[in-house]
Order: sequence, then structure tokens, then C-alpha cells
Amino acid sequence: MRRTPLELAAIATAAVPGLAPTATAYSPDDDADFDSASLLDGEGKRWRVRSPRHPEASARLETEFMVLRAFAPAVRAELPFHVPTVAGTVRQGALTTFVYAHLQGSVLSIEELSASSHALAKEVGAALAAIHDLPLSLVINADLPSYSANEFRQRKLNELDQAATTGKIPATLLRRWEHALEDVALWRFNTSVVHGDLHEDNLMVQDDTVTAVTGWTDLRIGDPADDFAWLVASNEASFVEAVLAHYTQTRRETPDTHLLRRAALLAEFALAQYLVKAMAAGHESMTAEAESMLQSLASDIEEQARRDEEAQAAAKALAEHQAATAADHQPAVSVVAIPDADPTVSVAAIPATEPVMEPSTNACDPAPSADASDAGADAPKDHDDTSTAAISVVTVTPLHTADRS
Repeated sequence: MRRTPLELAAIATAAVPGLAPTATAYSPDDDADFDSASLLDGEGKRWRVRSPRHPEASARLETEFMVLRAFAPAVRAELPFHVPTVAGTVRQGALTTFVYAHLQGSVLSIEELSASSHALAKEVGAALAAIHDLPLSLVINADLPSYSANEFRQRKLNELDQAATTGKIPATLLRRWEHALEDVALWRFNTSVVHGDLHEDNLMVQDDTVTAVTGWTDLRIGDPADDFAWLVASNEASFVEAVLAHYTQTRRETPDTHLLRRAALLAEFALAQYLVKAMAAGHESMTAEAESMLQSLASDIEEQARRDEEAQAAAKALAEHQAATAADHQPAVSVVAIPDADPTVSVAAIPATEPVMEPSTNACDPAPSADASDAGADAPKDHDDTSTAAISVVTVTPLHTADRS
């Protein structure tokens, strides 16, 4: 049964001695898990009450209490926003209600956020960067969950299997999510501290400034894309781009290129998680709402796929038409072979030098006869002939193009 703001005010007086509420109002929260209210006391101070609706939600609030205690003054001083401070608690059976000191600012809807100034988008980006740059030891020392990139992907695969067993997930979505989760390249990222439950209801805004971030029940080490899912789900592309741009500038390390793709997948998959949660709690209205949203998402995806196919077919047909038109108007081109113009090269022989005959000093020696000269020419020589040998005439024929290859 849901508690009214007046009932929550009465519980708060037990949690914070001396608290005397004079006014109450509903406070936005996760209605499936918590009842929340804002209080105003006689001194003009404001308070916030969060009461769990079931034991699991109570455990999450107790986890948040541990997280907030881990935010030492030095850590809080580094953050560009405030975080809640627990003023008191009260236990009722298995459930524990928490009362928090008031934080400046108000909650804006996603439509109001996306329609706001560029300065506020930068503030949201800076807040996200500050969360993701928190030291990992903050989570490890508090014994909170920590997942590597592959462990995070495997966890989502297990959750997908669980969602599939309900029989209420459209086949289009199951195939889409399974294909994305099996794309290992998509899940290569550096883990960081993540808020884990970030959305517009957990941002306090005042004068284009993010004054506080609340809802620290799911702090863990995991995928930074988790904290972008609510932004991508808003379908406000310009706002998302502005937030991401300042986030990238502010972070100590460069975000991976698939951050927004995973955020979009996680935003879709959140509907399946909502269905599983509703069915486990036995909420028929929530289950029907989840089924309706899943069917609507599947229809949108199928419609977009049809449009993409039609656009691709039209682009292909246009390209083919343009190619055919260009071919029809192309002037005829004759290719004439260029004859080889290289001149024939002739190499002439270099004539041998006639040896100079020394006159004989012996007068008795007879002059050699012609026969003797011919015989001497055929006789073998006693030493190497060092005269220049005759070079035969060579006709060099140029290679044709086909021969060169």
C-alpha cells in the first residue's frame, strides 16, 4: 500500500528527533520501489523522505547509505554538485525509511531539460564526467559491485535470456539485442565508476546549474554508457550531442567511440528489465504497460528497417540510372595503336689495325712469298692476339608493347 506524504511526515518525526513538519508535498521517485515526500518544518528547513515499498528497495537504500558515508569531505569537495546527507533513519519491520537534508534545486522533466539553455547541457555533461572520474577505490572499499567490460556484457546476455523466458518480448527485439550483445567490438571500453540509476528525477537543477545528484542506490564499477541511457531515450539529439561534447572535454580519459550505441541498446533493454521486474512483483498494470512499450518499440524498429531498405533500393536504382544515362551520352572513343618509332640501331665493325712490318736487317733473307704469307695466317700463334676483334653488325629490333609485358 502506498504511503501518503502525511504518513511519511509522521514517520520522519520518528527518524529525526525534534522535526516538526508544517507542510508536505509529493516528491518524484521510482514509484515501483519508493514512496517519497518533501517536508517543510517550522524553521523553514526542507527535508526529503524516502520509504521503500519492499525489502529489495530497502536494501538499495541501505546500500546508498553506505555509499554516502564513503563520500568523505575530500571527495565531496571535488564534485561540482552536492550529494545527499542522511539526517536520520527509522526501521519498520523489514523496511527502513530514510530522511535526508534538503538539497537546493528542483527536478525538471526530460522535455524541460532538453529545451533549456546550452549552459545546462554543459552542466549535465560535467556532472556525468565527475561521476565517471571518481576513484575506483570508492566502490571497491565499500564492497559494491564491480564488473569488467566482458563481465558486464555477459551479465546483459544472462538478463536477456531471463527476459526471453517470459515469452512477452517481441522476436524482433530479441534478435536485435542478441546480435548487439554478440558484437564483441561494441563492448570494448574502459570501465569506470557509474551512478547506475541516473535519470532526470535524480538531477537537482537551479538557474541552469546542476546543484545536486541524488539516488545513489546502484553505484558500481561498470559501463559508462549506463548513465547515458536515459539521455538517448529522450530522442533529443541536439541535447545529447551537447552533453556528450562537454562530457568528452571534461573527462580525464577519452570516451570510446561506441558509447552512445551501447547507451541506445541499454535504453531499449531497460524496457525488458522493467517487464521482468513487474512480473516478478505481480503488478498487472505495470506488466501491461511494459508489454505495450515493447510492442511499440518493435513496431518502430521494423518500420525504420523498412524505410532504410526502401532508401537503399532507391539509392541503388538512382545510381544505376545515372550510370546508364552517362553511358548513353558517352562519345565513341577509338583507340589507335601507336607504332614503335624507335630507329633500327646498327653497330658497325671496328677494322683491325694492320701491323707495321719491320724491315729485315739480313739481306740474305728472301722476301716472303704469297703462299708463305697465307700459310702463316693459318698457323697457330704463340701469344695472345691483343688486337681489337671484329664486332659483327647487330640489328636491334625494338620491343613491342605486348613483348614488354
